Parts: sequence; C-alpha cells; structure tokens
Amino acid sequence: MLDFKPPQHPDLLIGIDTRDDAGVFRLNSEQAVIQTLDFFTPMVDDPYLFGQIAAVNAINDVYAMGGKPLLAMNIVCFPACEDLSVLRSILDGGLSKIKEAGALLVGGHTIDDKEPKYGLAVTGLVHPEKVIGNAGAQPSDVLFLTKPIGNGILATAIKAGMISTSSYQEGIKWMTMLNNNAAEAVGKVGAHALTDVTGFGMVGHLHEMSAGSQVEIELYADKVKIMQGSLEYAQMGLIPGGAYKNRSYLQDKFASDEDVDRAVLDILFSPETAGGLLISVAEDKAEALQKAMEQRQCTCFMVGRVLNKGFKPIRIRNF
Repeated sequence: MLDFKPPQHPDLLIGIDTRDDAGVFRLNSEQAVIQTLDFFTPMVDDPYLFGQIAAVNAINDVYAMGGKPLLAMNIVCFPACEDLSVLRSILDGGLSKIKEAGALLVGGHTIDDKEPKYGLAVTGLVHPEKVIGNAGAQPSDVLFLTKPIGNGILATAIKAGMISTSSYQEGIKWMTMLNNNAAEAVGKVGAHALTDVTGFGMVGHLHEMSAGSQVEIELYADKVKIMQGSLEYAQMGLIPGGAYKNRSYLQDKFASDEDVDRAVLDILFSPETAGGLLISVAEDKAEALQKAMEQRQCTCFMVGRVLNKGFKPIRIRNF
C-alpha cells in the first residue's frame, strides 16, 4: 500500500482527505474555485437521456459544495465505428443540462473506445465562507435527503428488460433533475454538512459524512423515500453488483436492527446516479430548511439524526 499524503496548502479549503464531492481552492477573500469530474457508461438506451443523466451527475457535485457551476468540459469515449449521430445526441443531452445550470461548455476531449462513456469536468465558484463540505456534521443535527433513492435498482431492471413504463419514467425524472433549487434552499438557511448520494449509495455517503465529522449517526430506514418500483424489483433480486461491493466495504461500519426490511437495506447500499442532497442541519433550522425547500417545490424528507461526538458504526433502524 502506498504511503500517500495529500498536499497541504493554506488556500486548499477541501482536498482529497475527506473524500468530498469536489476540491475547493480559495482564489481570494471573495472567491473559491470548485473542481470536479465524473463520467460513466450508459444506463439507459436513449442517448440524449444518457447525456442528460451523466451531465447532471457531474454538475450536482458543485451544488453539493454550496457553489454554482461556471464552466464544463466534455469527457467522451466512443467507438470510431459507431454512428456519430448517437454521439451527437449524447452531447446534446449533456449540453441541455449545462445550459439549464447556467454554465458554459468550453471544450472537452474524445478518445476511441470500445464502450461509450460520457461525463463532464466541471468548474464552479463559491464564496470561501460559504463552502459546505461533508465533514461538518454536529451532534443534534437533523439529516435530510432531497430525492428518493432506488435508481440503481431501476437501472438493473432496465438492463434485465423487466422494468415497467411507470418505473422507467420515475427513474428518468429524478436522474435528470439538477440539485440547483435544493442547493439554493440550503444556501439560504445554512447547513453544517452537505453531500450528494451517488455511487457509494446512501449508507456509503452517510459513512463519509460521519467519519469526516467524527460523529455518531443513526439512519431511519423506514423514513427514506424509495422510487416507484424499486422495492419490488429489489425483492425480486434485481440488485446491482455495486450494492454488494458497497456493503462489503462498509461491513464493519454499520449495524442494522433485525426489523429493517432486507430489500430496503439492499437499496440503502445500492449505487445511485445523480442522487439528491444529503444535508446535516442544526435542529433549530430544520423547519426553516423544509419551508425553503417547499418554496422552491423541492422534495425534502428527514432520514436520520446526528447523535454524539466520536465516530461509531452507523446505526440503521426504523423510526
């Protein structure tokens, strides 16, 4: 194992040591730059929708730091022998979300590859005093999530050719939704810690928050909203391989009560794509946060609490 120490710099506000959603570097007393990158293989057959989903997944990392996206660059792997109109649709889908976020596309890079892959490198801006990382959760904080989970299960059902039209539309709705309005609500009220739920799943990202903050957290499994159809598909055994990898890595970092539904537990470990914001907010600001979300027509529901100082395995239980 390499003995790697992350670089230290007085203006590096967030680096790699907390496994946050993006890096943040202070430019001056008024501005800090946010840098992130994300790309992956298609999870839907429609190239335009794939482009939208991949772009949202990358752009949302900037919102998860409390910032606003400024510039984006395409990252493309595509087979040279394939129809370039498919690539055009992917790029058009991504561009539609870049524009929706108020950012500018300034270039990118393409390589010939056997399997299509697409995503973005995104640069954002934030005031240095308004950066919200994943490592600031405090005892008595309330935890909120702004999107239901389960699209990893739905993606598996898509690949198996077993998904219903309504469940497909449900997954697309959430995966193509930017977290801009929810992030605006968080910025108005303030939060101690913030991240988005993506590849490491609900429990994985909650672990990063609890470990980085050095706090004890409990997650209420029955309070977490689940996308239409996901529970039924999970009960059928349509679980992505990433869920088992996440659970294996986290095996000594959580403890679940016996009455927690096994299929729900599978969903809590399942990788998400373009998931919602996971917010740790002071208890006396919880109501204000919910009102700010309602004003912006954003989904927001309580999923757990921060209990005490000192890291312990996450307790997963029913409320």
